[in-house]
Amino acid sequence: MFDNNETPGNVPLRLGEYIRVLKLTRKPTKEEFSVIAKVAGAGILLVGFIGFIIYILITVMPGWFK
Repeated sequence: MFDNNETPGNVPLRLGEYIRVLKLTRKPTKEEFSVIAKVAGAGILLVGFIGFIIYILITVMPGWFK
């Protein structure tokens, strides 16, 4: 059912994969970090705005049907 590489209890193999990925990473430049921060901030604001609209609709809409 599982290959040797896919067994759930094979922690040393998974740890080796994680270490390999970490060795390939690098520190982002200031410009890259700035773009990532702006996109993440815009996403947080968008999700918050959508949640606020849903909250307003849920609290105001029941009064429309009385």
